[in-house]
Amino acid sequence: MQPYDLVIVGGGLIGGSLACALADTGLKIALVEAVAAEAEVQPSYDERVIALSWGSRRILEGSGLWGAVAPQAEPIRTIHVSERGQWGITRLDQAELGVEALGYVVPARALGAAIRPALAGRPGIEVLCPARLLGLRVQGDRAVLEVAGPDGPRELQARLVVAADGGDSAVRRAQGIVAQVHAYGHDAIITTVTPDRPRPGWAFERFTDTGPLALLPMTAGRWSLVWTCREQETAGLLALSDHAFLARLQARFGYRLGRLGQAAPRCSYPLKLVLTPQTTHPRLVLIGNAAQQLHPVAGQGFNLGLRDVAALAEVLAQAAGRRQDPGSPRVLRDYRQWRGRDQETTATLTDTLARLFVNPWLPLRLARNAGLLGLDLLPPARRLVARRFMGQGGRTPRLARGLGLGANRGPLRSS
Repeated sequence: MQPYDLVIVGGGLIGGSLACALADTGLKIALVEAVAAEAEVQPSYDERVIALSWGSRRILEGSGLWGAVAPQAEPIRTIHVSERGQWGITRLDQAELGVEALGYVVPARALGAAIRPALAGRPGIEVLCPARLLGLRVQGDRAVLEVAGPDGPRELQARLVVAADGGDSAVRRAQGIVAQVHAYGHDAIITTVTPDRPRPGWAFERFTDTGPLALLPMTAGRWSLVWTCREQETAGLLALSDHAFLARLQARFGYRLGRLGQAAPRCSYPLKLVLTPQTTHPRLVLIGNAAQQLHPVAGQGFNLGLRDVAALAEVLAQAAGRRQDPGSPRVLRDYRQWRGRDQETTATLTDTLARLFVNPWLPLRLARNAGLLGLDLLPPARRLVARRFMGQGGRTPRLARGLGLGANRGPLRSS
């Protein structure tokens, strides 16, 4: 049985980022990923894009990943928010916040491609891929994991297990942890389009009667589309010809980018809210989508997961520097107290927006448009909202300040 300080189950973007952040702390780490990175079905490295907040860029800088990602990152300098067919509108601009960009649009595969070489050959980090979790049990001061890899089953022993294995977490199932699930009855259709009047740096979030429709700027004059539709409409939209789909999208979005063309292949996924009431358990912590899976409105899900990474990495680095058990109740309590409020607030915010803007009740429609317009006319309120979506505010981890982590370790000390 091989002993580790930390076993991360889930080697995708969140789990891989955590391993990179902890690479210089002296912790002995195993990263367990079920799907080979080069496999076509690998969900973390496909052609979907991620809207990274400014704070997430800083976390990637502190983790040593941003330099490899930056060439494929398109900055978001202005965000245009409106409701289809209504008069309310808000614009957020990077110049008002004094930053280079409000955020960046990055292909998921670009971040995955940065993580793999960053972990290759790092002393103290063992990547087990492909390998899947068969079982997990906690025995006093350690956890024992059974994993199946190409060479058959093997057992790993860890002071702490981190579940970073997504919304359908195998760790959560193995431990009998029950999550609260709310299905929205909507799907997100994802594709890429190319407009004939591009506005570099502009991102659009348009609320419609079926949910938000977002167009995010990418490199080479392309825009990534996230179109929320009712689940009974999904099959019909996917079956349309490119010409018919673009015509339907044009009617839905309008002409702020001119005529939309060159639709890429479309895919869809169901939208749901998944919340794990308790994200820490003896010898176990859940992060990213394993802890909370959010509606894509305002693009907060992945950024919330990276903030989990930054806080957990700092708590573990501090424990390593103090030669403390990384899975001790004190370490887990420190992490939980740091992250609990942000996780709860962000989940509530995205859920409220998702529900609020599909409600057709006239007084509510008037109130939300007045709110959008009022936000546009009140710079202090606008800056407050922008900073929230940029991942700023509250206690800021070292990684979110662009600083790396490091620790000198000695013999383990109980705590």
